[in-house]
Amino acid sequence: MTMANSGQAVVDIDEAAGGGQAMRSPALPPVPYVLNFTDLSYSVKKSGGLGCLPSRPSNRLASSADLPAAGPAGNTKTLLDGISGEARDGELFAVMGASGSGKSTLVDALAGRIARDSLRGGVTLNGEPLHGRRLRAISAYVMQDDLLYPMLTVRETLLFAAEFRLPRALSRERKLARVDALVDQLGLARAADTIIGDEAHRGVSGGERRRVSIGTDIIHDPILLFLDEPTSGLDSASAFMVVQVLRRIAQSGSVVIMTIHQPSARILGILDRLLLLSRGRTVYAGTPAGLKPFFSEFGAPIPDNENPAEFALDTIREYERQPDGAAALADFNAKWQNNSSSASTGKESKLMSTMPLEQAIAESVSRGKLVAGSGSGSAVSGSVPTFANPPWTEVWVLMKRSFTNTGRMLELFAMRLGTIMVTGFILATIFWRLDDSPKGVQERLGFFAMAMSTMFYVCADALPVFVQERHIYLRETAHNAYRRISYVLANAAVSFPPLVLLSLAFAVTTFWSVGLAGGGSSFLFFVLIILASFWAGSGFVTFLSAVVPHVMLGYTVVVAILAYFLLFSGFFINRDRIPDYWIWFHYLSLVKYPYQAVLQNEFRDATRCFSRGIEMFDGTPVGRMSEAVKLKVLDAISRTLGSNMTVNTCVTTGADVLAQQAVTDIGKWKCLLITVAWGFFFRALFYVVLLVGSKNKRK
Repeated sequence: MTMANSGQAVVDIDEAAGGGQAMRSPALPPVPYVLNFTDLSYSVKKSGGLGCLPSRPSNRLASSADLPAAGPAGNTKTLLDGISGEARDGELFAVMGASGSGKSTLVDALAGRIARDSLRGGVTLNGEPLHGRRLRAISAYVMQDDLLYPMLTVRETLLFAAEFRLPRALSRERKLARVDALVDQLGLARAADTIIGDEAHRGVSGGERRRVSIGTDIIHDPILLFLDEPTSGLDSASAFMVVQVLRRIAQSGSVVIMTIHQPSARILGILDRLLLLSRGRTVYAGTPAGLKPFFSEFGAPIPDNENPAEFALDTIREYERQPDGAAALADFNAKWQNNSSSASTGKESKLMSTMPLEQAIAESVSRGKLVAGSGSGSAVSGSVPTFANPPWTEVWVLMKRSFTNTGRMLELFAMRLGTIMVTGFILATIFWRLDDSPKGVQERLGFFAMAMSTMFYVCADALPVFVQERHIYLRETAHNAYRRISYVLANAAVSFPPLVLLSLAFAVTTFWSVGLAGGGSSFLFFVLIILASFWAGSGFVTFLSAVVPHVMLGYTVVVAILAYFLLFSGFFINRDRIPDYWIWFHYLSLVKYPYQAVLQNEFRDATRCFSRGIEMFDGTPVGRMSEAVKLKVLDAISRTLGSNMTVNTCVTTGADVLAQQAVTDIGKWKCLLITVAWGFFFRALFYVVLLVGSKNKRK
């Protein structure tokens, strides 16, 4: 491991990559990069709003409180209005402005998080257009919110990020070395083995959490780093430490662009370039030291004892209260920039002497930067692979991370298991040792309907899982940490083992207590159909969690749809009694197939009798008469039919029960397979929703 002049620790990856790359030399200066943006303009329609799938918290689209004034057409609002500027490696570029000024929108535009057909203007890196796969591969975006798994330690969080973003060709020892170097760079050595924490578990401080969030996105040492208000919600000391970390990252050869609301004087002193916005227009672009001469020449001198940033923002707010807003400041800035550029032409031309982008990327990779591109031969072509690892590696890392996180919250599984056990105990005691009588048949039907529907309702506890993980998933897939299909497969694999334990627990609690027949083979099938119900139910709820982003709304939808599934399952009304215009819903009901399967599993024995002799009169007017009358009626029926019917003659067998319930159209094993297929179908829909509904881009 070597140390660059800036003080950033960089991992020597040449041996692990196996490409014979030269070691990064401390004497070599960073590869020069200049990010230029010219005349960026972006507007949204007033009537536009958020879709049902908000892509991330920092995409604050079309909020009436945050958007600038209406455009000339009257039906649009202008978020960016001809913004131009440049950011260089080694410098900390900060975008400032009041709420609604367009700070986050500008950073989104530079980071490629706005659809290209919606954004006017150009963004180039070293003079070449920057978009698509290349941009995602060489950049990182740190959201305003800290999106981390609460039960992982700082070191584990960074290590899992390394597993995703660093290539498989890099040995585990080299990845650990990169994590250790990053821990030191971020100033997290003391908190390295502390969990992140949440409301219920005490963990690292807010400033440390923010630095961990930054670390997860810069684990591959990106060339471009975008941050949305990294100091938001932090105290002054923590905010200053975060900005110091960002400055070291910039000095290591990265282009760092951040938004910041109102920096302290200490933070302002370590920023290199400022871009102040007001209602989507530039009102100042230059160095922090240039604020005083700028406002002095404008006619609003900054007092010596005043924080220049606070004074500038207060002045901008005062102008924004006027009908023309800060147009006077914006116009003055345009003149100021023209005068400044003409006075420093020689200096600018010297700074703009950069190498072609492909060559620059290749040179950066050869020096140890952009670690995700190492070991793939990309240093020669300058291109970087879309994903650092193959799908199976991504699935394994996702599973390992999820098991590590959930394994430290066993109380959640204990609550699920307790719910199943309590439900099973209540059902077992209510339906204790059912007999083979007509009443026993009806009670068995009630038990099966209640048991199968319970499996699906219990699965509703999976709803918050993806709702809570949604923004972590969006952040990680926005810059190709892993594939969407890998996340879907890992999600399914992680959710399956607990379902096996829950199925066994419910079956053991109820099967013999209720008095279900068939012995070991029937018990095994009972376990399998419960497991299949859990599988289908969890798949259905997972799919809904991607469609409905709010937990309470999701619960409402789940409960309502499951109620419809139970209604059309065949318990309340037989299949042959359902109207033709509703029969399609019967076959779409998830409860139908496990309910029908357990009925066939229980009543499949055609020799088993459930009604003998005078028991056939139970539930009829004759059933209320004395036994002597019942025997006379039975004798009359015998003479009429010409057969000898006695008290012990079997009237209703298991086959008759199945026929009465109209559950003979599909066999029990086919019902089992269909239930399992529903689980795969909903997970396929889950993947489609992730593919279509989470593009991480504004329209």
